[in-house]
Amino acid sequence: MELCLNSTKLLNLHQKTHLFVPQNTVSVSFKHQILPFTNKLQRVPSNYPLKQLSSFSRQVQFLQPPVPSSPRRSSLIKASAASSATAGVEMEKLPADIKVTESPEPNSRVRLSVEVPAAVGQDCYRRVLKEFMKRAKIPGFRPGKIPESILLNYVGEENVQKATVESILKRTLPHAMSSVTGRALRDSVRIITKFSDMEKAFSSLNSLNYDVIVDVAPDVKWVPENGYKNLKIVVEIDNEISAETACENEIRRRHKSLGSLRIVTDRGLQVGDLAVLDISAKTIDEDESNVQNIPAAESKGYHFDTEDGDKLIPGFLDSIIGMKRGETKSFPLVFPESWHQENLRGVHAQFTVECKELFYRELPELNDSIADKLIPGCTDLNQVKESLLQKCRELEQNAKDQATDNAILDQLSKMVEIDIPQSLFEEQGRQLYGAKLLEIQAQVKLTEEQLATLSSPKMVNEYLEDQKDNIINLIKQNLAVGDIFKRENLQFASDELVKEVQNSIAEFKRHKQKYDEDRVREQVQDVLEGAKVLEWLKEHADIKYVTR
Repeated sequence: MELCLNSTKLLNLHQKTHLFVPQNTVSVSFKHQILPFTNKLQRVPSNYPLKQLSSFSRQVQFLQPPVPSSPRRSSLIKASAASSATAGVEMEKLPADIKVTESPEPNSRVRLSVEVPAAVGQDCYRRVLKEFMKRAKIPGFRPGKIPESILLNYVGEENVQKATVESILKRTLPHAMSSVTGRALRDSVRIITKFSDMEKAFSSLNSLNYDVIVDVAPDVKWVPENGYKNLKIVVEIDNEISAETACENEIRRRHKSLGSLRIVTDRGLQVGDLAVLDISAKTIDEDESNVQNIPAAESKGYHFDTEDGDKLIPGFLDSIIGMKRGETKSFPLVFPESWHQENLRGVHAQFTVECKELFYRELPELNDSIADKLIPGCTDLNQVKESLLQKCRELEQNAKDQATDNAILDQLSKMVEIDIPQSLFEEQGRQLYGAKLLEIQAQVKLTEEQLATLSSPKMVNEYLEDQKDNIINLIKQNLAVGDIFKRENLQFASDELVKEVQNSIAEFKRHKQKYDEDRVREQVQDVLEGAKVLEWLKEHADIKYVTR
């Protein structure tokens, strides 16, 4: 059996496992704020399909770039320097060698100071003149037989000068890039010397100098060295993902769905009721000029199931118990330090809640007579429970595996020091944003106007800035995984790669989506490598599980 080896490129190894996700819900979570997609998200091309590998138990997600498009910056340049620097231009032999001085720059960048000898400039100058002679039509002269002075006067010395500098760059840049072949990141090459300055400085009798900046593959430094070989991981498991708890919650949910809602008329809110609430909140500050609204806590017509009160800010449910329809109540609460939005942690807020509607559920008795309504085909509650319990055990194991993977990856990111290139940061950030948007598009059909609104560079930059820490952390995790794959000489079977590529392509075809087979193969390979590294790490790590 042939074995495949390759360096791991950037890969999204994260995917949360949810138990019984409610239907028809749309949510996009961000680290620092809740942003409604209608005015805060940015657009990626609509032909970005979200793909999943069919054979993985946790189905790790990844993005397939639109076709056609430029290669991913996260991929190291393996081909000739010419293909990375000047699209499709072959590296031709020069009449003299150029001189390239390499110096390091921050953020894993390299500055290439290029000195082009006069012999190269003269050769380019002659080529440009020859080309102009072929194309120029000057009365009294045959093409190719025009004196240089007359041609320069006719074409213009500035145009010849400009064309010569362009020719020099086109011919020498591939040679200059050869010093960073295998390290340079695609699409990150920039000539930083102004073209106008090169025009002024150029003379066919003198050398020409210019500077190039290129992002290179960052080095991965482990602290301590080889620390990944002795990982000690504590994995926190939420009690709600336990199969028994999840099964009970699902039976309760299905039982509630069989009930009828009745309007409450003679009492206040009790646990078990369903209320329709208008909610608003403001920060509490002695200086009233500093008081601000909290948009993330505002909601109109919010359907609140009191049995899910533990999912809201602590104290919210207790504060509204007893409210009657049409009543408004105001009360202070403090966002806990564990709150998912960092900018709200510890914030003192004054909530105002109006109870618009109040209902109670009239439920059928939970016995064998409704078993078939809970799960078609079941004749008693034991069958219902066994059927759900089996599914919940699978989900529990998946959630446990995912939590383990996340804990390992989080630990890896803390053990590496990496100078991340800006191009790599922007590439990964846009891919993460694209995945978020696709989650929405999968459930809500966005109009062209909405997509256009979401595509502004300003909004993209806002997302990159807001998610900076998350993006950097993910890049560090992926580069650490790639480094381990190489260090430990890990391998995966080539037939496994072929199978997953075929499955992925079949999915693209089934959904009538465009794809690039080379990129599909590249991304499948990323997933396989990442899975292999996580498997190796789990075998060699000391892992303890605690329930929270």
